[in-house]
Amino acid sequence: MEAGRPRWDKLGPMDLVDALFNWLLEGAPGATSSEQVVSRLCQDLNAAAVPVDRFAAFVRTLHPQILGRSFIWSPGQPVQVEGLTLEMQRTAFASHGPAAEVMRSGAELRRCFAAGDAADYKLLRDLVDAGFTDYIAMPLDFLSGEKHSVTFATKCPGGFQPQHLAALRRVRTPLARVAEILALRRTAANLLDTYVGRNAGARILAGRILKGDIETIRAIIWFSDLRGFTEMSARMTPRQTIDTLNELFECQVLPIEEHGGEVLKFIGDGLLAIFPVASDDDLPRLCTSALDAVDEAFAALALRNDTASTQRLRFGLALHVGEVAYGNIGGASRLDFTAIGPAVNLAARLEGLTAKLGRPVIVSEELARFASRPLQDLGSFELKGVAGAQRVFATTRMSTPPPSLT
Repeated sequence: MEAGRPRWDKLGPMDLVDALFNWLLEGAPGATSSEQVVSRLCQDLNAAAVPVDRFAAFVRTLHPQILGRSFIWSPGQPVQVEGLTLEMQRTAFASHGPAAEVMRSGAELRRCFAAGDAADYKLLRDLVDAGFTDYIAMPLDFLSGEKHSVTFATKCPGGFQPQHLAALRRVRTPLARVAEILALRRTAANLLDTYVGRNAGARILAGRILKGDIETIRAIIWFSDLRGFTEMSARMTPRQTIDTLNELFECQVLPIEEHGGEVLKFIGDGLLAIFPVASDDDLPRLCTSALDAVDEAFAALALRNDTASTQRLRFGLALHVGEVAYGNIGGASRLDFTAIGPAVNLAARLEGLTAKLGRPVIVSEELARFASRPLQDLGSFELKGVAGAQRVFATTRMSTPPPSLT
């Protein structure tokens, strides 16, 4: 028997509902995810003779691309989790469905098809076609004042009976408390991922929040910078400047993340990212991933320049591998989670060399050792603040040739 669950064969239906109510009230002990909470909720309701054949909840979130998440349960199936994008929200189905109406009004919405109620939403017509007899949507009221929604549907002949509705209404309030806790955790993770990066966010949530709390890691370092930004921004309004930088960074962020990298920081018109290296054996694969990300970033830039009506953009990029100090830097009440060290400084100096050499991408000798693709040896150069001449290489292949930096 699962820890914390009562002996179902010793309890009546209302006792089972009370047990479920108390489990939710205690914070759903034993459940570590929203999916687990939803799965047990629905299973226990059915064990209490509340005939739930479909459950759906929608909880808003703070995310630059995702408006919220839906959780859908049906018997014998894993809980389906879907993100509602801002684009999806603009569709009539998403913005005018019964769940959206409940979130706007804050009132229950019930349609008992078995009693002749109209299926006045597309979703409800689909449920009728699938054999459902009753549907109820309820607001999930968070302590913050936000309203989310939860819905139950059944195929039971005659629909939900009064005792069924009483049970669903009874568990709604503690369910809202658990949902709010889980939503706050996800919001915190979303915001940290968005503002400091995925791995850095996970470390912060795990307790790495003290000034000077750092670790030394090996990483491939990506350092890029927009060409001609000072002159360009002098001719632009602040809004145009921000829009231009967003377009520049959009070309790079997605390829970096899709190839296992993490964007740590936007430094004015520059970008710092890392590809953490677990072992030397992993370096050839990560080197290939980083160079593939370079190809895709410049291909995205070329597409942007071909279709944009504004000024064409150019950026220089350097790749290097070395040890970095990765962690918290700052004052007592204001910290930044970033990577610093001589290897980062060298990557920044190498990026500055791209303009001088008229090359969009420069690769350090340390990284070139692990590259599986041909690289062009450009020679050795003295760099300000760096001891000894640095031998550098240029990439010879990109998905789409970038505009010349000369």
